[in-house]
Amino acid sequence: MKQYLSVLTVSALLLVSASGILKAQSNTIAVDLGLSVKWASCNLGASAPEEFGDYYAWGETETKGNYRLETYKWCQGSYNTLTKYNNGSYHGTVDNKTVLDPKDDVAHVKLGGSWRMPTKAELDELMNNCTWTWTTQNGASGFKVTGSNGNSIFLPAAGSRNGTVFNYVAEHGYYWSSSLYTDDPNIACTLSFNFDSEFDFEFDFEPFVGSSSCYRYEGLSVRAVTK
Repeated sequence: MKQYLSVLTVSALLLVSASGILKAQSNTIAVDLGLSVKWASCNLGASAPEEFGDYYAWGETETKGNYRLETYKWCQGSYNTLTKYNNGSYHGTVDNKTVLDPKDDVAHVKLGGSWRMPTKAELDELMNNCTWTWTTQNGASGFKVTGSNGNSIFLPAAGSRNGTVFNYVAEHGYYWSSSLYTDDPNIACTLSFNFDSEFDFEFDFEPFVGSSSCYRYEGLSVRAVTK
C-alpha cells in the first residue's frame, strides 16, 4: 500500500543491503525493493542518485536541445502523422505497437543486458507497494522510495523539458514508462510526483505521486529496471 511521509530537510542516504544489489556494466546499481523487478540506483545519464541525469523523448535514444513535436523522431511534425507506435488511423501510420521495441528503449540501448525502461504496470507497482518520503539528498529534492525489505532508491524532482525550457525543476518529477497510452497514441504513460513547499506550509499540502501521461515529444527522466 502506498504511503506518504513529508521530510523537508533530512539528507537521506541510499540504503542498499549487500544481498540486494547487482551492478551493470556501466556501474549502475540494481536495487532490490522486494518487487517484480530491480530498480536502478540513479537516473539514466546520472552518476549519483541525486543527479537529474538526461532527458529523453519517448522512444528516442539520444538527448537533444529542443523537445518539440516538430523535432520528434516518430512523427512528421503534427499529431496526426505518427510513424510508429500508433493504434489509431486518425493519428498516422498504424502498427498497433504499444510497448517500445528494445532498439527504441533508451535504458536498454545505453545500459545493455537485461536493463530496460519500466512498463506502466511496474511503475504502478513501485508507486503502490513502497513508502514514499519527500526529502532532500545532497541538496536535491525528491522522493526516497523504500521497499518492504528496507532497501530504497531516491528519485530526484528533475522536472521536464518542453522545447528548450526546463520546467518544474526541484518541485516535480516525471518518469517515462515503455507503455503507450492507448486512448491517445501521441501520449505515453508516466509516473509523476510533485511537492510545492510554498503551498504545503499554508494548506498542509500532501505530496502527490500518481500514474499519469505526457506527450511523447517531451523530455522526461528515465529510471531503468532489470530482472
